[in-house]
Amino acid sequence: MTDDESDAPSRLTENAAVNYLRETRAELLKVTWPTRAEWLRLSGIVLVVTTVMAVILGLAEAVGAELMSLFLKL
Repeated sequence: MTDDESDAPSRLTENAAVNYLRETRAELLKVTWPTRAEWLRLSGIVLVVTTVMAVILGLAEAVGAELMSLFLKL
């Protein structure tokens, strides 16, 4: 066995990792990133919807807990 054969798996792994990183960078360069205004608008929408859903689910849980409490007292 020569030195070239024993280094083959590590070189293959290194080349695969380097190739993966190069391909990833190339794909990220193709992405159309949102403008600051779009980012702020969309982030605001997400925050509002998340807050509204949290309130709705909190109220539903409170009503459910109260109903369960009344049911268990019977």
